[in-house]
Amino acid sequence: MMKKWRQQVKKFLTDQMELPADVMMDMPRITMIGQIHIYIENHRGVLQFSNEELRLLLSQGQLLIKGEQFVIKTILPEELLLEGKIDKVIFINE
Repeated sequence: MMKKWRQQVKKFLTDQMELPADVMMDMPRITMIGQIHIYIENHRGVLQFSNEELRLLLSQGQLLIKGEQFVIKTILPEELLLEGKIDKVIFINE
């Protein structure tokens, strides 16, 4: 219950102060360029990687990216640039 209340307070402050939601609410920022590049910021780590699938841990669940010919071009503690043919981007709530 406390977690839900905390989330509501963060959302209220974000809206009122016009701050970026990804920073205040600990959400990922995902930038996709067509079907060939996807840049993810504010993730918690790589859970699984193959040339057809990437699974990232988020603060609230996971992010699953499916496609073909995946190559991780850049990987930093909280940022990742993936290249390949992207077919699906799925949020998994846990």
